[in-house]
Amino acid sequence: MSQQLTRSDLWSLEQYSTERAAFRAEVLAHKQHRRVSLGCHIMLIFEDVTTIRYQIQEMLRIEKVFEADAIQEELDAYNPLIPDGSNWKCTLLIAYDDPEERRVRLEQLLGVEDTIWLRVGDRDAVYPIADEDLDRTRDNKTSSVHFLRYELTADMVSAIHAGEALFAGVEHAAYPVASFQVADATRDALAADLDR
Repeated sequence: MSQQLTRSDLWSLEQYSTERAAFRAEVLAHKQHRRVSLGCHIMLIFEDVTTIRYQIQEMLRIEKVFEADAIQEELDAYNPLIPDGSNWKCTLLIAYDDPEERRVRLEQLLGVEDTIWLRVGDRDAVYPIADEDLDRTRDNKTSSVHFLRYELTADMVSAIHAGEALFAGVEHAAYPVASFQVADATRDALAADLDR
């Protein structure tokens, strides 16, 4: 199931300038069922080959990268965010509009990235492996962006493909979110990330 992107999967800067509007619209529609909101300020965006391809294309465009070695560096940085067939990988975003409130809340939310769980049916909750690429905690506060990996058992993978419910929640004292059922459309979209 795991699909790693290569240079042949990417458009040149010139091609991307032509394709960008249509591809962006496609990706936004694709992401619609790959988001899970946890309260008003925390969101999980589940990545896959389409979302990561878009991120790479955008980075190459912004940085005006066209050299082969530099393109490969971007591929090497982003490919680990594509699910491997037995897991889900997602970007965790913490958003507060007011800068002062954001500063205070990021201090209070230290460690929240380790407390956001997923559960398939009535099985045990799965907690993420957070920030494998680098530590994002600084000055006794958490970052507003984290990268999470949820490893699933073969039984959980089979249950998701069979249509069992997916639940989520947060067990952090400063931001508790009670268990809730993830929308079936989201569960079905995430099933596509898993081996059969």
